[in-house]
Amino acid sequence: MKTYLRILSFARPYGEYIPQYLIFTTLSIIFGLVNFTMLIPLLEVLFNQVDQEVQQEIVSKPEFAFNIDYIVSLFNYHFSNIIEEFGKVGALIFICSIILTSVFLTNLFKYIAGLTLAKIRARVIKKLRTRIFDQVSRLHLGYFSNERKGDVMSRITNDVQEVESSVVSTLKVVFRDPATIIGFFAVLFFMSFKLTIFTLIVMPISGTIISEITKRLKRKATQSQESLGRIVNILDETLSGMRIVKAFNAREWIGEKFGEEVDRYAKINVSMARKQEAASPLSEFMGVSVVTGILLYGGILVLNDNSALAASEFLTYIILFSQILPPAKSISNALSSIQRGLASGERIFKTIDTLPQIEDKEDAVEIEGFHKDIQFDHVSFAYEDEHVLKEINLQIEKGKTVAIVGPSGGGKSTIADLIPRFYDPVGGKILIDGIALTDAKIDSVRKLMGIVTQESILFNDTIFNNIAFGKPEASEEEVINAAKIANAHEFILNTPQQYQTVIGERGTKLSGGQRQRLSIARAVLKNPPILILDEATSALDSESEKLVQEALTNLMKNRTSIVIAHRLSTIQHADEIVVVQKGEIIERGKHEQLVEMGGLYYKLTEMQTVS
Repeated sequence: MKTYLRILSFARPYGEYIPQYLIFTTLSIIFGLVNFTMLIPLLEVLFNQVDQEVQQEIVSKPEFAFNIDYIVSLFNYHFSNIIEEFGKVGALIFICSIILTSVFLTNLFKYIAGLTLAKIRARVIKKLRTRIFDQVSRLHLGYFSNERKGDVMSRITNDVQEVESSVVSTLKVVFRDPATIIGFFAVLFFMSFKLTIFTLIVMPISGTIISEITKRLKRKATQSQESLGRIVNILDETLSGMRIVKAFNAREWIGEKFGEEVDRYAKINVSMARKQEAASPLSEFMGVSVVTGILLYGGILVLNDNSALAASEFLTYIILFSQILPPAKSISNALSSIQRGLASGERIFKTIDTLPQIEDKEDAVEIEGFHKDIQFDHVSFAYEDEHVLKEINLQIEKGKTVAIVGPSGGGKSTIADLIPRFYDPVGGKILIDGIALTDAKIDSVRKLMGIVTQESILFNDTIFNNIAFGKPEASEEEVINAAKIANAHEFILNTPQQYQTVIGERGTKLSGGQRQRLSIARAVLKNPPILILDEATSALDSESEKLVQEALTNLMKNRTSIVIAHRLSTIQHADEIVVVQKGEIIERGKHEQLVEMGGLYYKLTEMQTVS
């Protein structure tokens, strides 16, 4: 119930629709009741199926009273006048007109209520999907290392869709059908208190059976959505790595892995179907059983003259009670199907409730610009229990180029990730112009930085939009100028639509060097004072590397640059080279100094020279 109410809370800003929905639903119920409660009395009057005493009451105008009897008597009074004035055929036409009008109004108000509910549903789902996407985009990078990407995608797509189809879509059942049942029961109580109490004693038996089924459904629904998340994850990994799958002839292996998960998903869904499909027949059988019980119990009372109901009134009672069964069945079906949506809702809220580890403090300050230096003050960092950096002390002065080199896994990229505050250190602090990053607003820190990584992160959009990413207001002239600085303008002009060419998912229509130059153009356009290059040329061939290195040299002019380098030939002219091994700085200095020292840096240069 808590999850259900929380889902409904997303409709809160659109509360003006709720009263409309309730009003139109109430009107449709009222006119629906009119169809049944007035029909038999009308026919009794029309076909003279009432005794003389009642006939006398009908032709006499009733005295005002605030109850249903007065409304019925007043209607019968006017109806008897119609019979007298227009005859029975005229009265029959009048009956048919009332029935048609009542049915028309019932369905009209039901339609308007449904339309109102559709607006609520669309807005709830829009807000829910936007909320989870916003939350995912705010979460720290470590979250995505621990969570399967496919599972996160599944929550934003499949789980939200499940909430829409099985939770939000059942709002009409939650509001309308209980109100319908209450309305009919009110009339039934009015007709026979004793008989209605009997029905209320018998009905909870079916409710108990259905509730037990729904509990088991919820457990299976959670397993189903988790399995679907794994399927999406396998699909994402397979499609992203299709080149490797084919190169290693791993199609059969990945197919078996996918098939196992699909089989697991199918088995869970069959198990769910057994329970879900059982709910409807059971509820229908129990409902008919209750009607049969009423027919037997009430019939005996009427036949033995122990009931206040006449035969025609008992018939009316049975007809009215039968109208409770469809909404009761709808509620039963909704309760069984809603469990899947609630399981999805819990998965969604698990993500929404995840607290980002990297957030602005309440009194965080805005860093207006970069003027002096970046300092690492006894910085340590660990991924969970694995220590990656230990007591790092480093000063990067404005306008200087500092290269960080060392064996793989030594902590080079972690140092680069700490500067834009993708992570926070577990010990020590990092300062920009004397302000600790944890005391500054995250956006103001990242606004100072441009980042070019080994893997070019591009989007399935035009070349223009990829360069202007993060600066959508950029003019065509600015984008072209950035492309020229990045040595990208020439190859862009040779593409089919030039700057409006769509480059495919992750830029697959371009070569590695072309993708990297677009990444550099994007950083050029941002024009940041601090530049972070994380092995930006290590994955390129010699010709592409030359073009990209030239572009990087253009980009690094008059900027503070932190360069993570694998190919040491590209950083020999750095103002300072920092050698990192096993999370510690073991050497630092200029290229010539480090070579003369004959330490790890010298060994690395020798290895690359030999190779």
